[in-house]
Amino acid sequence: MNTGILNLFRITEIRNKIFLTLGLLIVYRIGFHIPVPGVNVNLMKQMAEDYASSGMGMIFGIMSTLSGGAMGSCALFSLGVMPYISASIIFSLLVKVVPALERISKEGAQGQKLINKYARWTTLLFCVIQGMFVIQGYLKGSVEAGSGLIAPELFDSFWYKMMLLVAFSSGTIFIMWIGEQITEHGIGNGISLIIMGGIIAGMPSQFRMLYRDLDPGDRMSTFAILMGIYIAIIIGIVYVTRGQRRIPIQQAKLTRGRKVYGGQRHYLPLKVNQAGVMPIIFASALFILPPILGKIFGAERFFDEVFAWGSFWYVIFYTGLIYFFSFFWTALMFQPTEIANNLKESGGFVPGLRPGKRTADYLENVMYRVTLAGATFLAIIAVMPHFITKQLKQIPPYVAVFLGGTSILIVVGVILDLVDKLNSQLLMRNYEGFTSGGATSSWAKGRKR
Repeated sequence: MNTGILNLFRITEIRNKIFLTLGLLIVYRIGFHIPVPGVNVNLMKQMAEDYASSGMGMIFGIMSTLSGGAMGSCALFSLGVMPYISASIIFSLLVKVVPALERISKEGAQGQKLINKYARWTTLLFCVIQGMFVIQGYLKGSVEAGSGLIAPELFDSFWYKMMLLVAFSSGTIFIMWIGEQITEHGIGNGISLIIMGGIIAGMPSQFRMLYRDLDPGDRMSTFAILMGIYIAIIIGIVYVTRGQRRIPIQQAKLTRGRKVYGGQRHYLPLKVNQAGVMPIIFASALFILPPILGKIFGAERFFDEVFAWGSFWYVIFYTGLIYFFSFFWTALMFQPTEIANNLKESGGFVPGLRPGKRTADYLENVMYRVTLAGATFLAIIAVMPHFITKQLKQIPPYVAVFLGGTSILIVVGVILDLVDKLNSQLLMRNYEGFTSGGATSSWAKGRKR
C-alpha cells in the first residue's frame, strides 16, 4: 500500500492534480477566517459556540454539515454550497419531469453545459434568499438582543445589509467556482470534497468543546465509547455503501457462418443505497420551515415543542421524510422501463423473464425492496445522534449532531469515491491501485528484469 501511495506522486499528472485539489481546499478554508465587515470577531466565535447548543442551532448545524458552510457565523463563506446544491437538485428533478429540459440533457456535453448555466443563475437566486434569511433572522435577532455582535446603528443601514448580502452571495459563488475547478482539473468531485473538508475541519473544535464540557473523570471513558461507536458506524456504512443487488443478464447468441458471437453473462448492479445522502438533505432542509412558520403564524411555542430536536415527533417525521424522499429520488433516477428497452435492443435479457414489460416489472419490484433496505439504513444513520445523546447522557447533543451518522456517511462516501478515482488513475497507467499492492507497471517490470 505504501508503494501504491508513492506511485500517486511519481506520476506528474496525478501529483499536480492532488496538489491543485489540496491548494483549492486550503483557499476554501481560509474564507471561513475572513469575517464580514462590521462584526465583532471575538464575540462572533463565542456566540457561534453558544448557538450550536440550541435547538435551532442544532438544526442549522445539520444544514451546515450538509453544505460545507457555517450558518451560525458571520464569515465570508457562511452560506457554504447549499444554494448550489439546492439548485443542482432542483434541475436534476426538472430534467426528469420537464420534456424541454430532458431534450436538452440528451444533447450531450453541450446540453449539460446549458443546464449547468441555468443552475448557476438559480444558485444566485438562492444565495439572495438564504442570505436574507441569515440577515433578517439570526443577525437581526442578535442585534435586537443587544449582544454587541453588530452595532445597531450600523445594522439599521440599508446599504450595510446590501453589503452583507453581496458578501455572502459572492462567497458562495466563489466556493462553487472552486468546486468546479477541482472537478475539472483536480481529483474527485469538487462539491463533495468541499463538504467533506468542512466536516473534517470542524471536528477539532467539536472535540475541544466536548473536552471542555465533560467532567475530568469521564473524559477518557467517553472518548473511548465515542471511538467505538464511530468505528462500528464506519464499518456499517462501508458495508452498505458497497452493497449491491446484482441482476444476472444473459446476452443472446448470434451465429455468423461457423462462428458464434455473444452469449456472455454479466450482471446489472443495483446499489443498496441508491439515493445516497439526498433524502437526508431534503428532510433536513424541510425541518427549517417549522420555526419560520411558527414565527409567521404566532405559534412559535407549539412548533418548538413539537419539532424540538430529539423529540418523539421530530424523530417520527424525520424518519418518515427520509423514507419518502428515498423512494421519490429513486423513482425519478431509476427508470426500469428504459433499462428493459435498452437490454432488449442490445440483445440482453434476464434469464427466465420475457424481455420488455415483464423485465421492467421485475426490475421495479427488486428496486423497491432494495430501496426499502437503503431507506432503513439512512433512517438509522440520521437518527443515530438522538439515541447516542439519550443513552449516553455525558455526550452533548451538538457533538452527536456534528460527529453523528450523517457526517460520517458523507465523509466515508466521499473517501470511497476518491479512492476509486485514484485507483482508476493508476490503472490507466498500468499501475495497481494504491489499496492493492506495489507498482507493476511495464517500466517497473523491465527494471526488475
